[in-house]
Formats: sequence, structure tokens, C-alpha cells
Amino acid sequence: MSATSATTAAPVVRHDHPTPVLGALGLFTVLLGAALPLIDFFIVNVALPTIDHDLNAGPALLELVVAGYGLAYAVLLVLGGRLGDMAGRRRLFLLGIAAFGITSLACGLAPDAWTLVGARVAQGAAAALMLPQVLATIQAATSGHRRARAMSLYGATAGLSMVAGQILGGVLVAAAPLSSVFGESAGWRSVFLVNVPVAAVGLVLAARSVPETRSERPAPIDVPGTLLLAASLVTLLAPLTEGRAAGWPLWTWVSLALFPFAAAAFYRVERRADRKGLIPLVPPSLLRLDSLRRGLSLVLPFSVGFGGFMFVIAVALQQGLKLGPAASGLSMAPMAAAFFAASLAGPGLVRRYGSRVVTAGGIIQALGVVVLVITVWRDWSGLGMLGLLPGMAIAGLGQGLQLPVLFRIVLSDVPPERAGVGGGVMTTTQQAALALGVATLGSLFLSLAPGSGMRDALAVTLLVQLGAVVLTTLLSLRLPRAVA
Repeated sequence: MSATSATTAAPVVRHDHPTPVLGALGLFTVLLGAALPLIDFFIVNVALPTIDHDLNAGPALLELVVAGYGLAYAVLLVLGGRLGDMAGRRRLFLLGIAAFGITSLACGLAPDAWTLVGARVAQGAAAALMLPQVLATIQAATSGHRRARAMSLYGATAGLSMVAGQILGGVLVAAAPLSSVFGESAGWRSVFLVNVPVAAVGLVLAARSVPETRSERPAPIDVPGTLLLAASLVTLLAPLTEGRAAGWPLWTWVSLALFPFAAAAFYRVERRADRKGLIPLVPPSLLRLDSLRRGLSLVLPFSVGFGGFMFVIAVALQQGLKLGPAASGLSMAPMAAAFFAASLAGPGLVRRYGSRVVTAGGIIQALGVVVLVITVWRDWSGLGMLGLLPGMAIAGLGQGLQLPVLFRIVLSDVPPERAGVGGGVMTTTQQAALALGVATLGSLFLSLAPGSGMRDALAVTLLVQLGAVVLTTLLSLRLPRAVA
């Protein structure tokens, strides 16, 4: 037998597959990693009263428990995407999920409020390492119908996680499984400690099932861009989040005044680097992609309204109606169920109707918010889970038709080699908008409540959110009709 025929008869089996493929278990694992950071952004909302009682935190420190996580998360997301492009997305995902588990343990064992704030900042940084790798891995290791399905599942996971966080938080706080160790009011610790075994399972699954991907031409870290993006987000979000609780001291106004200068400097530095052929942290050329630019213009108002709503409804139900954390959290269940049903139906509807599914979702969500306003106004004193059910379900149905599709649209034209940057830009926009919604709508509600009462404050805040929903719906008419 000749050497040629021998070679043909006994091919060499390669274990380093040149095209990484994300299988079903790998997709489940990265979606688990996507769920954890979003759950933890919202899970704290229903735990704040017990944290205040147990650690004597006060309003300003409670705001920092929420804002510290959100700021670190938002500021470092794009950098996390860039690091994944350079060092390998699987490697950064493993590092991020391990760090998330460790920092969650630190949060759950925090002996005082300032320690909890520091642990929350570290937890947000860990989340920023982990989350961008999810979208980048999906973009790089799937294609065609499988990518469309994976992106729909990612959008569904993101939306469900935000609602499920509050439901899970309420149940865990009410159950207080650690009361014998930490005292009667320590049920809040379980909302952090529950992450530890989940992160451990995710770490094992990721090591076995997530393929390694990286950019073929990784770019170096854009230090000026990173620092200016951090300055822009901090000067905007820190004063808006802390201002009301701190009594609007001078530093808050100075910070807000510095924001437009920091943002303008960031844009100029990134544009200059882009024109020189370098790869900045957020390439302005990436924003020239029509699908990404128009999709982000909807993600922003959607997330502002969603983040503000989730914070405000938790405070209103617990402090206004005196519902316990479990009842408050479970009031979100109809929204979660409807969102899940809509996200399952979404891919089929998108194939038939394209981006008009987003427009229909906006109209349905607006109807749900109107129903909630009427319900709150007419029956505030007797309001409970059953009374909230219709409005919550309708709003959740509309949200489920919007968010998964928007995520698909935003990343549909991003090339695989820029998957980390594109995912980082989208998740940063979403996270910053969620934090902005908590800061603005939350401050509006808490400012109105002492003088106007909880009912009127909630109704006004819902009407402001309705404005954001209407804006999203109108902007959806400008989306490309076909969805890749």
C-alpha cells in the first residue's frame, strides 16, 4: 500500500476543531452566566428593608449597595469584552464566574454596611468580566438559525432574570434560612449566598462544554478610552443615584456639570483612534452599523423604564402597602410568566412579521402600564397580588415581544471578530440605562411619596414610564423590517 493510500485510510483525528461550536449544554451554561449578574442587580430591591434593619445602613448606604454594583458593572463591561477578545472568552468566563461566586460569598457574610458595599462593587466587577463573554461566544461559535435561536434565548434569559431576581429575592428574604446563625433579620444574606453553589456548578459546566474563542486580531487595551468611559458613567450615575439620599450636596452638582465634558472627551478620543486605524474601546465606526445604532436607541428607553419600574414597585408594595418580601416578589410572577410565553413565541412571529413584533410589543406594554395606573388609582388600599395580575401580565407580554428581538437586531450585523466589543457596547448601554432608571424614576417616586402619598407617587412614576414605552414604540417604526 502506498503512503498516500495509507494516509487516506487512516486520517488523523483532530481534537482542536478549527471552528468552535457551542452545543446545547454550552449554550445553557453561558445563559446561566448571563442570568446571574442581572438577577443580582434586581434581587437586592426587596432585601433593602431587612439590610437596613440588620446593618443599620441608612438611605445613603442602601443606595450604594445598589449603585456600587451597578456602577462597577456598567463601567467595566466594555473592558471585559475587550479582555475576552484578547485572552480568550472561555478563559474570562471561567474567571468571571469564579470571582462572582467568591464575591457573592463576601456579600453574604458582610459584617457591616460598608463591607457589603465594597463586596458589591467587587461583585459588579466580576459580573463585567463574565457577561460580555456570553454574547461574544454566541456570536463566534454559532451561525444561521442556531445563532438566531441562541440570541432569542439570550434575550428571554435577560428579561426573565430581571423579573425573577425580585421574585427570588422576596422568597429568600421571607424564608430566612440562616436566621439561626445570623439572627432573625438576616434572610437578606441568602440572596447572595444562593449564588455560590450556582456559580460552582456553572464553573464545572463551563470547563466541560464552552468552546474557547478569541479575536484573530486582538487589540490592545484602550487606556484613555477606558478611563474616560468610566469618568463619563460615574459622573452621571453616581450623583443621580446618591443625590437624593445625600441631600444633593455640592459634589453631586459638580459631578453632573462634569459629565458632558467627560462624555465629549471620550467621543473625541475614540474617534481620533478610529481614524488612525487603531481599535478604540468603543469604535465609532461600529456605531455606523444601522442595525446596532437603531437597536441601541430602543434598548436605552426600554431599560430606563424597566429598571425604574422594578425598583419603584418593590418599594411601593413593601413600604406603601406593607406587603411582605415574598408577596412583593411574587407579585412579579405574572409578568415573568407572560414574558416567558412571549419570548417563546417571538422567533416564529419575527420570521413572519419582522421588526413589527417590537412595535406590537410596545403597544401591548403601554396598555399594561395604563391598566396598572388605573388599578393603583382606583383600589390602592385593597391592592394585592390578584389586583396587580392583569396589568403585570399584559406589560410582561409586551416586554417579552420587545427585548429578545432588540438584542438580535443590535448584534445582527456585528462581525464575529468584533463580537466582544459589540456585546460589551450593548450590555453597557443596557446596564447603564437600568441604573439610570433606578436613579431617575426612583428619585422621582421617593421625592413625591412624602408629600403626595404612595398611591399618587406610584401613579405619576408609572405615567413617566409610559412616556418611555411610547418613545420605544415610535422608534421601533424606524427599525429595519427584516430581522437577521
